Amino acid sequence: MRIFTVVAVVLAVLTFGYAAYFGVAWYSASHSSESQFAATRDEALRSGQVGIANFLTLDYKKVDEDLQRWLNSSTGELRAEIDKDKDSRKKQLVDAKSVTTSKVLDSAITELDDRAGSASMIAVVESTVTPADGKQVTKINRYLTKLTRTEDGWKLSQLGPLRAGV
Repeated sequence: MRIFTVVAVVLAVLTFGYAAYFGVAWYSASHSSESQFAATRDEALRSGQVGIANFLTLDYKKVDEDLQRWLNSSTGELRAEIDKDKDSRKKQLVDAKSVTTSKVLDSAITELDDRAGSASMIAVVESTVTPADGKQVTKINRYLTKLTRTEDGWKLSQLGPLRAGV
């Protein structure tokens, strides 16, 4: 009976030791600078995906709402450009009488400067355009975007097509 007590105590001490060691190791890893950098990268990636989808989804029947979504998803020169040309863009979108829905198929952060609050991202986007005549066309395009961290989170500061061979 005494041998079982000794074995049980030894196993309990070893179990506690392993639990303490792995608990400290987990805590250290989850609060490391690498972990924080990865969280920042993931946050920028999610915001970039949403921003790109916002910019490439348009409905001529909801132009004001779509343009406001563009403004809410952008910052810097991109936002200023949209705001400056808002009326001409609105007319152009209404005249086109088309609905475009887009979704990001794949994306990656290619550069991240956490201190400066800037990032670059590439994305593959599927867009389906439905013109007034109803004949849908689906295209897949690649985009390069720059993101800037603002008080409201990451926002698009540049958005453009990614040329082949780049």
